[in-house]
Amino acid sequence: MAMITLAALGIYSAVKHRHGKRTTALYVGLLVVGFGSTAFHATLKYTTQLLDELPMLYLCAVGLYAVIEHDRAIKFGIKVPVVIGLFQVAITLAYLFWLQNPIFHQVAFALTAFSSVVFGYKRLHEMEVSSETRRLLYRLNLYGYLGMLGGFLVWNIDNIFCHQLRSYRTYVGAPLDALLQLHGWWHIMTAYGSTYLLLWTHMIRLARLGHDHLFSIHYFLGLFPYVDLNRPKRVD
Repeated sequence: MAMITLAALGIYSAVKHRHGKRTTALYVGLLVVGFGSTAFHATLKYTTQLLDELPMLYLCAVGLYAVIEHDRAIKFGIKVPVVIGLFQVAITLAYLFWLQNPIFHQVAFALTAFSSVVFGYKRLHEMEVSSETRRLLYRLNLYGYLGMLGGFLVWNIDNIFCHQLRSYRTYVGAPLDALLQLHGWWHIMTAYGSTYLLLWTHMIRLARLGHDHLFSIHYFLGLFPYVDLNRPKRVD
């Protein structure tokens, strides 16, 4: 539910402030991943597992396109979406009919995500932005990677020490056993990690358009980050 809430806030922000279809598509992709993950864990079927895994690739592909085509006008025409789209189609077909191996999916995901980061940093260094915006972008990027890498760490710990953790949860009982539900923490951490990386991409685009000084990161209920207009400082 954390991912769905974060995605919904992102969609609301992008649509409300008319930040463009590319930005909105990022959060729609996150929403699809959230629903796919929910469907998979509710059914534990192979078909819904694909709804969990494949949208992750497509979300990264949209992010890659967004950082390449970061200007108001489309610079490269249909070349970039065609190349990215064909790559994703090839990965999907290979995963469905040839290499049905989670490692293959993880490698493809990592390659697409890494490409997004490389182009994102390239765009960032090409832009003239204020020191405040640059610090914000680096902070969003750091939070994103901490969330993703931390989630990956606890996911592996849960896989390796599954039986021990289960016995510990039984021993401590409710509600403390929730703290040892590392698979749940994996979902929460990756939800926040991916959201911060999308916010990073979102703010890079705003900086490119010269609107970064108008917006900042706000928190709904103090927990869920999203982009919104700067609020006037209170004067006593």
